[in-house]
Amino acid sequence: MRFEVTTYTSPGQVLQALTDFTERRPRIWHQTLDPKTYELRELCATWAVARESTAGSPFWVVERYDWSDPSLVRWVDVETSWGGRGSGEVRIVPDEGGGSRIEAQWTNGGATRMRDKVLLWMLHQGPMDHVIARIRRKTLDEYARA
Repeated sequence: MRFEVTTYTSPGQVLQALTDFTERRPRIWHQTLDPKTYELRELCATWAVARESTAGSPFWVVERYDWSDPSLVRWVDVETSWGGRGSGEVRIVPDEGGGSRIEAQWTNGGATRMRDKVLLWMLHQGPMDHVIARIRRKTLDEYARA
């Protein structure tokens, strides 16, 4: 999956929103992060490991996030409910208008059950990238207004 989002949120605010692993994280990402399953496992200055899922989704992941480069947040799946692995990144680019352009991409693969293979395929097809892009933009715009 790959998409770009333009937001009036500053690059610093985008980085803060993406790397806030406190109890605020489920509130910031309330449209896509289930607070019942969110669990911070490790946190350091430029990386974190967290268990995350979306409410109603059959999938959960334990991801290791890294933001040692402040313009790039990367993650790799350490553990998944589908038995496979994935990775992704969000590049934060300053926008001429003072906001940011977000360039996001990620992959998921290696599912072992047919149901999971089909659902992951569906996630990466059709309009899902547009839906997720809209949700990300809305979340970041809400974060900037808060």
